[in-house]
Amino acid sequence: MILPAPFVRTVENLFGDAGRRWLGMLPTLIEELRHDWQLRLEEPFPLSINWVTRVRRADGSRAVLKLGVPGAGHLADEATALEFFAGRGAVEMLARDDSLGALLLEEARPGTPVTALVPTRGQPPVASEPARDEMVPASAPARDEMVPARAPARDEAATAALIEVIRRLHRPAPPGLALPTLAARGAAFDRHLRRFPGDDPLPRRLVERAAELFTGLCASPTEQARPHSATNSAGGDGSGGTGESGGGNGWVVLHGDLHHGNVLAAEREPWLAIDPHGLVGDAGYEVGACLYNPDPWSGDDTVLGLLPARVEQLADGLGMSVERVAAWGFVQAMLCEVWTFEGEAPASESRASSPGSETRGAGGEARGLGSEAGAAEGGERGAGGGGEGFGAGRRRTGRALRVARRLLPLVP
Repeated sequence: MILPAPFVRTVENLFGDAGRRWLGMLPTLIEELRHDWQLRLEEPFPLSINWVTRVRRADGSRAVLKLGVPGAGHLADEATALEFFAGRGAVEMLARDDSLGALLLEEARPGTPVTALVPTRGQPPVASEPARDEMVPASAPARDEMVPARAPARDEAATAALIEVIRRLHRPAPPGLALPTLAARGAAFDRHLRRFPGDDPLPRRLVERAAELFTGLCASPTEQARPHSATNSAGGDGSGGTGESGGGNGWVVLHGDLHHGNVLAAEREPWLAIDPHGLVGDAGYEVGACLYNPDPWSGDDTVLGLLPARVEQLADGLGMSVERVAAWGFVQAMLCEVWTFEGEAPASESRASSPGSETRGAGGEARGLGSEAGAAEGGERGAGGGGEGFGAGRRRTGRALRVARRLLPLVP
């Protein structure tokens, strides 16, 4: 079995000896799962840090087989979240084997991501638009920032799809659910501020403000999480959980990385989420990646011109205040940038690149590389993500920082 060299290199860099052992065992693991789950292997997806392929089950139905390094934790969190979602707004988990680091998942077909609805600079008009490619100024454009004609209507459809999926997914976190808490992600801000005492690579005042806001937002859950959750809960009483995870505090089970590339067109429901990180925390966190995606490392800043409308639509669709949407958007945009530089040496030290590239297939169970806390926490923890992959040279900031600057004036 010949594995792509970039995939092998990424797994070895992230997981060290455990990754090398897993790569050596991968052909045997695949054969074991093929036999035990009665699968016929079809074409694999582009690979990031997991081995992912389309398969056919014994009954002829389609599915996705996903294998990762056992013990790394990211697939177990994904599986737990998908079990909780139970097919509501997300692909169904058909089988799991944590000892082998294996998931068998529903394949979302046709699998077109919401990304396809989002306009980009110079993009040809869609079939429903007039045959024209003129550009019209966005409201309050920055320098030469422009938005394609008819872009707002198309982006509104994309944001509506994300809102619908969020409302389907969010339910109160039950007692003792084995998922990490959102609050734990705040440690990334502290690590960054300790490691980088100045304004390189990110303005320190913005990181400090994001850390402060993150703590406050986590401590005051979005009030509207309760009625939205009640719509989706079995009991329908709108009450939160009362145990270790939920605790009656308005916390919900979060996807944790909900962006345009992680929501796919499907047949069972119009749109289904894939690749959840699985977290327990404030419902408002989910909106953050919706604001600076898709493709946050692209030089195309069409999204910036669409930002005010996205904030308003998310606030209206999710029953949140504009200020809270902007606050969570600012926080998560800065968190994305902080993750980008995890493992990066300060300017006074030797440079070291950190993981961050993303590859995805049409049915798309391959997820972005770790930008959360480097290899130790991370593997797949990109916040809507992605980055620039392994290689020589210093990482650069992306669109998320520019989005954060735009949102900050809206934050109380």
